[in-house]
Amino acid sequence: MLGLPDSITVVLFDLDGVLASTTVVHREAWKRTFDTFLRAQAGEEYLPFDEQDYLDHIDGRLITDGVRTFLRSRHIDASAETVQMIGAAKNATFLAALAGGAVAAYPGSIRYLAAVQRRGLRIGVVTSSINSKAVLDATGLSRFVQYRIDGIEISRTGMRGKPAPDSFLAGAAAFGATPPETAVFEDALSGVQAGRAGGFGYVVGIDHVGGNQAAAMRVAGADVVVRDLDELLTA
Repeated sequence: MLGLPDSITVVLFDLDGVLASTTVVHREAWKRTFDTFLRAQAGEEYLPFDEQDYLDHIDGRLITDGVRTFLRSRHIDASAETVQMIGAAKNATFLAALAGGAVAAYPGSIRYLAAVQRRGLRIGVVTSSINSKAVLDATGLSRFVQYRIDGIEISRTGMRGKPAPDSFLAGAAAFGATPPETAVFEDALSGVQAGRAGGFGYVVGIDHVGGNQAAAMRVAGADVVVRDLDELLTA
């Protein structure tokens, strides 16, 4: 019914690009922020931030980890203050878009969450976002979620961000479940890698990108890759 092994009792969902249509909004906020910074560094000859930069260096990571990873890819050694400044500017841009109604829950994700809830599986959200509560509330998804670990909690407790499995392991532990009893749902390669590294019972990749992303997710350790969560209802 749910496209999962019978042994699964807990399901842990990433938020951005899995349950809610925040990925494009995040990517546009990052592009606006990084392009402003890069233009100030190199003038009009700068190389703009693009979608592949987002997938390779930002997607799924903690905000400060993403800033550092991207800047290193451009051979820029930024201070902690600069990293924080860039992250704050991006977050302000994202929150303005969220307040303007730019984010919605995926209809297929709502259908899947409702089916999971009916079957009695326990539902958690594990995300690198520091805006998870605002996004869940704005999209009406909070009613499904029993436990949430986000970027604020990850930073507060000193957990390693994805692709390390720490946050997913903490999510399973919050329900008193072992990794083999837990399924992970991710749209980022770093998140799929985290699910596989943590020894979770099932890792589902969600591919809203197309191209080679599905193949890359399988290489990273996804057991199955779907375009929309409700495809699993007929799996």
